[in-house]
Amino acid sequence: MLRFVMAIVIVLVFSPAGATTFDLVDENTRVVGHNLIVYTHEEDTLLDIARRFDLGYSEIVNANPDLDPWLPGTNQRVLVPGRFILPDAVKRGIVINLAEMRLYYYPKRQKGQSQQVITHPIGVGREGWTTPLGKTRIIQKRKDPTWTPPASIHAEHLEKGDPLPKVVPAGPDNPLGAYAMRLGMPGYLLHGTNRPFGVGMRVSHGCIRLFPEDIEHLFGIVPVNTPVEIVYQPYKAALHKDELYLEAHEIQEDVDKREGNNMTPMVSAILKAQDKILADDDWPFAEGLVRKHQGVVTRVNQTDTDIVEDVWFVHSGLTQESKIKLTQALTTLNFNDHFWPIRGASEGEVLIGPFENREQADQMTREVNRLTGMSVWTALVTNDVL
Repeated sequence: MLRFVMAIVIVLVFSPAGATTFDLVDENTRVVGHNLIVYTHEEDTLLDIARRFDLGYSEIVNANPDLDPWLPGTNQRVLVPGRFILPDAVKRGIVINLAEMRLYYYPKRQKGQSQQVITHPIGVGREGWTTPLGKTRIIQKRKDPTWTPPASIHAEHLEKGDPLPKVVPAGPDNPLGAYAMRLGMPGYLLHGTNRPFGVGMRVSHGCIRLFPEDIEHLFGIVPVNTPVEIVYQPYKAALHKDELYLEAHEIQEDVDKREGNNMTPMVSAILKAQDKILADDDWPFAEGLVRKHQGVVTRVNQTDTDIVEDVWFVHSGLTQESKIKLTQALTTLNFNDHFWPIRGASEGEVLIGPFENREQADQMTREVNRLTGMSVWTALVTNDVL
């Protein structure tokens, strides 16, 4: 038996491709988005799924430690960690949290509208080339940038027997990609990449790289002089609807000088979020979260039973192209009234369903894939977004 009434009128709003945008109806909230479960197709890698949901390598891999990132297999249960705790920083301009390898942009609020936050995964500086912390600004924007490698990078490539030209011209071989935004910190940029698999990893020489579609989106909306704050917050905590949510990322040892998984920073985050420590019965949960550091935002003592196990949907990811194709496919299938909105979701995000069982959802998944030539996934979502 279906749990939900399906006679709903929905207006679909398409976001720019790759844009993960949330309305902050409550300006005090720091918890946005939602986690969900999707089931793999034979051809999927975790990286394919991650990019469709605007996630980086570490986010999808750490959330699914028992799956091979490149060959997860068919019909595997994949946790998509699409819920975020906003960093503990002023909600203004761009905030970058190196610990979670994610950027948050708070555009200037329009009159009569809610504050929004736009978030994208990033790649950051590897050990020895750590991206610096601090406050700065966007001082320049450039489309089709050239790249002049500094002497240190020239030397590194020479040592490897891979010499670089003095200037790398714009084009597909340029590691800056098609768009770059220069920071007030000399030598550091926000830019695209010709190696998108490095988004969500510590692989750069200190610059901050984004998926090509994400930097294109930000380049079009972020003005020069936008403030930028770069922080390091591996542990975060926030209240949402009177429930405490926690998030713990892997410690970056060249940035974080603590030994082991010390709980003190998590305790500090919890106290700042709710002005009291956890109950004795809740500490094992928090300690386990810190020990596993999977980066998944989780309500205190939340378990797998909080997933809706007997109500199934189909999800297509977050790109504008997929939503347009999805609308066309559902018109062909005479299934338009099965768009389902998600509370607190990314702007324009929808599900197809619900279905009474997985077999029905799988059948719709196959039909939509056949009609559109793209990947959509059979999905389960948490109770609190329906």
